[in-house]
Amino acid sequence: MTEAAESPPVISARHLARSFGSLVAVRDVSFEVKRGEIFGILGANGAGKSTTIRMLCGLLDPTRGSAEVVGFDVASEPERVKERIGYMTQRFSLYEDLTVEENLDFYGAIYGLRRGPRAARVEAVLNEVGLVERRSHLAGTLSGGWKQRLALACSTIHQPPLLFLDEPTAGVDPVSRRQFWEHIHRISAEGTTVVVTTHYMDEAERCHRLAFIFRGEVLELGSPLEILERRALRVGQVVAVEEPRRLAERLRTMEDIEEVSHFGDTLRVAVRAGADPVARVREALEELDLFCGSVTEVRADIEDAFVSMVREDAER
Repeated sequence: MTEAAESPPVISARHLARSFGSLVAVRDVSFEVKRGEIFGILGANGAGKSTTIRMLCGLLDPTRGSAEVVGFDVASEPERVKERIGYMTQRFSLYEDLTVEENLDFYGAIYGLRRGPRAARVEAVLNEVGLVERRSHLAGTLSGGWKQRLALACSTIHQPPLLFLDEPTAGVDPVSRRQFWEHIHRISAEGTTVVVTTHYMDEAERCHRLAFIFRGEVLELGSPLEILERRALRVGQVVAVEEPRRLAERLRTMEDIEEVSHFGDTLRVAVRAGADPVARVREALEELDLFCGSVTEVRADIEDAFVSMVREDAER
């Protein structure tokens, strides 16, 4: 990581903004991405994630601000940027009436690979993503998880130094999602920089660094651990509570309570820095004369941090 840290950033975005008429999709986005890292752009639907990605790919001109991607300006040299990146959209955009192998060969040709090297590369990619036995299947007949693998293979057929993934696991089953992320980490370990947008909070914790985007602005930037430490949240878990809804309603009225969430017969209670979640829950239980199986403190996660940031921004 020392060499990557000393080399110029693969992406440098400075005050990017994009409007569509009166609609401001991206208001002010700035960050840098280091070579070889997995960088997550996290946010709710409509936060500006996809618009930011499209500007960085050279597909949309910024209304304001600037960005350099793989050494080229996205506004003045978009074609040079496109030659050096891979881009996988959230919707399956390959040719469903072509086979798996034909799709790979077609995209290899589009990216300028010559026939001999292209054939070798297709074979290599088929093995890498486990599509050898499905090479003759029509793309349109594949399940969601296999379509995802094919889309990833096509976007990396030319071995780009930078890969953009725009909500790549939307609608994919949990097993396929986990396998997909294992493959992403293999790609990253081999030197490819990966930028991924997602609204799945568990996926965010798989990234090296994150940018939290809300209403077109960056709210927070850093590694998952750094972000959690800065938020300084503590979380209590209440198991098998007697009347969970009643307890939740009382907790939400109490000072220092950040969030109360239901998970079956379990309540998850996040509190602000300085407060003790277990003590606050026991106080409410005693006041309401309720019983529960247990109250313990558990680790705060990225979803806790994100909800806290959004609430704080709304209050401001």
